[in-house]
Amino acid sequence: MQFLPNIIFAVILILGVGYFVKNVKKLTRNIKLGQDVDVSDNKSQRFKNMARVALGQSKMVRRPVSGFLHIIVYVGFIIINIEVLEIIIDGLLGTHRIFSSIGAPYGFLIGFFEILAALVFVSVTVFWIRRNIIKLARFWKSEMKGWPKSDGNIILYFEMVLMTLFLVMNATDVHFQAMNTGNVISQYIAPLFSGLPETTLHVIERGAWWLHIIGILIFLNYLYFSKHLHILLAFPNTYYGKLKPKGEFNNLEAVTKEVKMMMDPNADPFAAAPEGAEDEVPAKFGASDVQDLNWVQLLGAYTCTECGRCTSSCPANLTGKKLSPRKIMMDTRDRLEEVGKNIDANKGEFKDDGKQLLGDYITAEELWACTTCNACVEECPVSIDPLSIILEMRRYLVMEQSAAPTELNNMMSNIENNGAPWPYNQMDRLNWKNE
Repeated sequence: MQFLPNIIFAVILILGVGYFVKNVKKLTRNIKLGQDVDVSDNKSQRFKNMARVALGQSKMVRRPVSGFLHIIVYVGFIIINIEVLEIIIDGLLGTHRIFSSIGAPYGFLIGFFEILAALVFVSVTVFWIRRNIIKLARFWKSEMKGWPKSDGNIILYFEMVLMTLFLVMNATDVHFQAMNTGNVISQYIAPLFSGLPETTLHVIERGAWWLHIIGILIFLNYLYFSKHLHILLAFPNTYYGKLKPKGEFNNLEAVTKEVKMMMDPNADPFAAAPEGAEDEVPAKFGASDVQDLNWVQLLGAYTCTECGRCTSSCPANLTGKKLSPRKIMMDTRDRLEEVGKNIDANKGEFKDDGKQLLGDYITAEELWACTTCNACVEECPVSIDPLSIILEMRRYLVMEQSAAPTELNNMMSNIENNGAPWPYNQMDRLNWKNE
């Protein structure tokens, strides 16, 4: 019976970590459903972007209030969880505060952790007020109903409870309080438990200890189902983010070759295609479903923080159009999850479910509302590119379905026939300047 708590702790730890690993494998599988894309270039710049944007939070602080609070929560939560290492060792070996033997440095660290825990609690409370009482508009858009709305609050409650458990654990630890070092915040909580027998304090301390580590494991596994998956994915997403200028669109190689041939005065338009040229033509132009997107775009869908900065900066959305860049990413993730569940249900094989991203999740009206201004890309704090998905789906509409708006079809017909967007013949193509 002496080792029963250690055995129970080990079982809980194995189950928690095991389920997390299982979800990571599922996540990786789903992302790899996307088309391959080469992002192996300029590694030094990619590491700089990751350090600056993901680690340094450089884009978060563009909005000072939320940015500063987010840094406190981000840094505080990560650093505080260093003490999880001590909890794991204590839980497996049956020791108590094993690192306290290092003396004064231990007290300093725990004291620093306590200050951070208090700051995190205050910051999270402010976030809750902004979301639920002040009701900032970007948290109350149409796509933020149901689960997305609840998820944001659940995470805030999680963080409040975990920080409280950490401080209560310290406040009711008689031996820790007796050290008179490190109890920077918990010394003010300890009087709430004054007068209780030492055995009762021990029960409360052990209860907070167990709930804290179990809560950490639950939080870890909850990430897969939450918008807070960006805690883990922000680093790879910023690393693999687009390095080219934001206004530079990608060209289809097959189409580029056709255009170059048309512009070559020595090319024979009636010549037979070279052997193997058919293999260079993609099976589908653009994207109608998640499998047509590349894996970096799918990684971005899972990384989306649902903060709404993209949508609050989108000129189309601000003028009442249906387009919401945040919804584009959320819809892509939801459809990808649906495809993943389909594969799981059919023993590793996707069976056509009669649905696709275009139409069932994202409408053509949303896509054509986009002005391609890149405001959403510029605003995203974790380097997600909603515009690239919009453009791929537009490409499908134009090149596969000829389903562009009338105005755009007219413009493209004029370019094809007249060499200019305006309805003049090629001899009069400059007449527009006289009007």
